[in-house]
Amino acid sequence: MAKKKIVVLGAGFAGVSATRQLSKALKNDAEITLIDRHSYQTSMTQLHEVAAGRVPFTNAQYDLQKLLGKRKNVSLVTDSIVKVDKEAKKVITEHGVYDYDFVLFSMGGEPNDFGVPGVKEFGYTLWSLEDAMKIKRQLERMVQLASVETNDEKRKAMLTFNIAGSGFTGIEMVGEMIDWRKKVARDWKLDESEITLNVVEMMPTILNTLDRKQADKALAYLRKKNVNVLLNHGITGVAEDHIVVSVGARGEEHVEKQIPSYTLIWTTGVQGNTDAQASELTETERGHRLLANDYMEAVGHEGKGIYVAGDVSGHMDPKSGRPQPQIVEAAEQTGHTAAHNIIAEIKGGEKTKFEGKYKGTMVSIGSQWGVAQVMGVRLTGFWAMLMKNITYLIYTLQLCSGYYFFTYLKNEIFNTEDERNLFRGHTSRRGNVLWLFPLRIFFGLAWLLDALPKLFGNASQSWMGSTLKISTFLKDNGGWLQTPAELKAAAGHAAADAASGASTAVHASTSDVTVQQALAALAKHGVTITDINPAKGITYEYGTVPAAMTNGVPHWMQSMMKVFMPNTETGYNTALFLQKFMSVVELGLALCLLFGAFTFIASAGTAILTVMFATTGMLTWVSLWYIPVAIALMAGSGRALGLDKWLQPWLQKVLGKAWYGTSRSIYKGK
Repeated sequence: MAKKKIVVLGAGFAGVSATRQLSKALKNDAEITLIDRHSYQTSMTQLHEVAAGRVPFTNAQYDLQKLLGKRKNVSLVTDSIVKVDKEAKKVITEHGVYDYDFVLFSMGGEPNDFGVPGVKEFGYTLWSLEDAMKIKRQLERMVQLASVETNDEKRKAMLTFNIAGSGFTGIEMVGEMIDWRKKVARDWKLDESEITLNVVEMMPTILNTLDRKQADKALAYLRKKNVNVLLNHGITGVAEDHIVVSVGARGEEHVEKQIPSYTLIWTTGVQGNTDAQASELTETERGHRLLANDYMEAVGHEGKGIYVAGDVSGHMDPKSGRPQPQIVEAAEQTGHTAAHNIIAEIKGGEKTKFEGKYKGTMVSIGSQWGVAQVMGVRLTGFWAMLMKNITYLIYTLQLCSGYYFFTYLKNEIFNTEDERNLFRGHTSRRGNVLWLFPLRIFFGLAWLLDALPKLFGNASQSWMGSTLKISTFLKDNGGWLQTPAELKAAAGHAAADAASGASTAVHASTSDVTVQQALAALAKHGVTITDINPAKGITYEYGTVPAAMTNGVPHWMQSMMKVFMPNTETGYNTALFLQKFMSVVELGLALCLLFGAFTFIASAGTAILTVMFATTGMLTWVSLWYIPVAIALMAGSGRALGLDKWLQPWLQKVLGKAWYGTSRSIYKGK
């Protein structure tokens, strides 16, 4: 059977989620072409962070090659839609023609200016990465010009920034500008009070799709942060140096006034993508959205392989009589429904109806505060922001993208400036890893001097002082590998050593039981040592015996060991192998640290090994410092005077290309 041809128009949340689902289910049954005017998916819910300069623009840019490049039945095309010929079943773009058996319209939405004069000419929308970058440049330009403007009125107008609309986008944008205002005032030597932030809203309330209690908390927070929330203010005109507003609630007499300003960020409404109008499909009465039935098929074209999803789609909710909301959850769910039903048509099966199930809403107001309602639970402040960050991370995991998972953590948590993150800057510091170089060398030498005696000399004289061979450790602490005759012989040897002045056996002991056995043997020969109880501290004092962190092997560990070492012969062989293996591992860790190669892995391995030793009685308290040092060295210590400076970028390049393929600014299909 010939493979079906599926064309997905638009790489937003709906288009990408549908493509992933189609690709997985139709590996050998379909060829999928994803067409978008950009080579990336835009994370719309992060554009305000880019516009206010909190994160780099790449944080809101998910390259399609990294998302879908490993899927052999998916072809990526960077192009603009011109027309969809439904009779010939062809998608016509500016640079090509694509046949289809099924087509999914998922081009998303675009801003709606409601016909207000001057918005297109002088307003700044926030609906694309290009929009966000334009706003960022405008904000920087106005502050820079105002810093040298001597005319007070013009200076005030330059530093007055208006956000039209109090929906999610508008409130999140002004929230980011609260943090931004503090930064630019310091950088350009301005008084923070000179920068005016206005939210201009024609309704008497803000965030009207949010729980009312949470919306009121958001309003109180904005006013606390000196944001002017101008309710019952409808914008009727926009000019280069001012906006015109009509002030008054419904039923009241309206008064028109001007607000001097050179910046208006327009976030008041969304409509269906006008590119979709070339399809000549049925639109809703409001917002140019394409009507969809319960199966996300285009109304009037049922059974012809034409589906719609995302913000451009208009599935009418029978309860409210309105289309599904234009939010990420709705986009993904409509995309999943459309993909499921296309799969059902190709492979056979029952179609499913779309049913919007939304877990909640989250609004960030700056980098540190927000409001949310998730599964009926209201969250405010830190907890709302924590939930929002977790949601983003979950999305990257759903994409199976470790690259974007760590990119998000880096840009949002670890590399942010001016304390503009969830943890108020405590997790973010761009420190110079050069200062870790001496510690890395010292730590590497510690491991080296511990490993070499085990491999080539006397293990009891290793760097850690109290480290024994694993075979000795098992006999001292395990018990089941040691017969009574062996215990008696061990005590006799200890006494002989003591009589000849070799009391180092006491200091080499790593458990209370072994020390007491040695003391008893010494006492028989008239040798006494006072104050020999193991010292339980993290500092070493001459003349004392460092105490082990645990008193022998825990019972749960002994049970595990007995499985692998059921008798003496097997135990000795296994212990000998473990001794050699662990010594080689320690030598490898030492070399990695000394040469600065794979230091993150080596340091993490050090911490893990140290914990293992500590919980099985093989480590003394004075060696506990290994763990915090290892954690500190995980902070890129090998990139300063180490091989990681060249090794890690090279590996990232090679492995990234092998796993994701080569990212490009323009994709031309296979």
